[in-house]
Amino acid sequence: MDLKNMLILYARQFGTLIGLFFLCSVLSILTPYFLTVSNLLNVTQQTAINAIIAVGMTFVIISAGIDLSVGSILAFAGVVLASALQAGWSIPIAILIGLATGGLCGTVNGLLITFGKLPPFISTLGMMSVARGAALVYTQGRPISGFGPQFRTLATGEFLFIPLPVIIMIVIYVLSHFVLTRTKFGLYTYAIGGNEEATKLSGVNVLFHKTMVYAFSGLASGLGAVILTARLNSAQPIAGIMYELDAIAATVIGGSSLMGGEGTLQGTLIGALIMGVLRNGLNLLGVSSFLQQIVIGSVIIIAVLVDAALKKQGT
Repeated sequence: MDLKNMLILYARQFGTLIGLFFLCSVLSILTPYFLTVSNLLNVTQQTAINAIIAVGMTFVIISAGIDLSVGSILAFAGVVLASALQAGWSIPIAILIGLATGGLCGTVNGLLITFGKLPPFISTLGMMSVARGAALVYTQGRPISGFGPQFRTLATGEFLFIPLPVIIMIVIYVLSHFVLTRTKFGLYTYAIGGNEEATKLSGVNVLFHKTMVYAFSGLASGLGAVILTARLNSAQPIAGIMYELDAIAATVIGGSSLMGGEGTLQGTLIGALIMGVLRNGLNLLGVSSFLQQIVIGSVIIIAVLVDAALKKQGT
């Protein structure tokens, strides 16, 4: 590999991390409140839910798919979890019910794509509407609230001064990174995204593994629902709106290719942190929510354009 290609490779691998540090540096100059311990902890807590959902999205995008239903699945799993808590189920059982709800919705997505031969965009778009409608019907459009302090500890508790949602996020990333890089399931996920037909011809059960990728994405949304419900002390049937775009943005900013076969969870985590830092910084600077959408959308477009240009230079 010549020097030019080596520099381009390093730029693609570490450019997102450099961008995060640059963004933090600029915000620390523009506002004195950004680098305070309380604000940085707030950023990580706010980022945790999107980052966890983005883990599942990373698997999906690496497999050359897309999941537009993660926000709606989060809302549906949240209200089912909340109703189980109010019905008197124990916290562990209620959490398992919420996770199972998310995983089941994701599995349905996967089955529609693999056995129903629907494009991922259409299948998950349909599930986005179905899951949201199910959450609204289930609750009659009303939130479910009022849980015990033990359940709320999942969002408000700390361990060694680190918020529990952040610890959960770190554990999920470590385990998922191991699965993606050290197991056959991870290898097959990359292979399916790179060339599905060749992977099928090599003897891999593509239908099963693609279904499990979407099941995992739904499971990640279910976990996000657990943390969000504990944080708000309420399950809202309208929760999770636009979460799918945040998860896709974190994954793409982190370097995953929408064409499939390429991406890392380290990059996704940095992408999620960039999204969280950017939103937090704009709030501290008093930027209106309308203008924030323009800024964040522009950042996503620029990140993809830069990565595409670097990829083209490296070929």
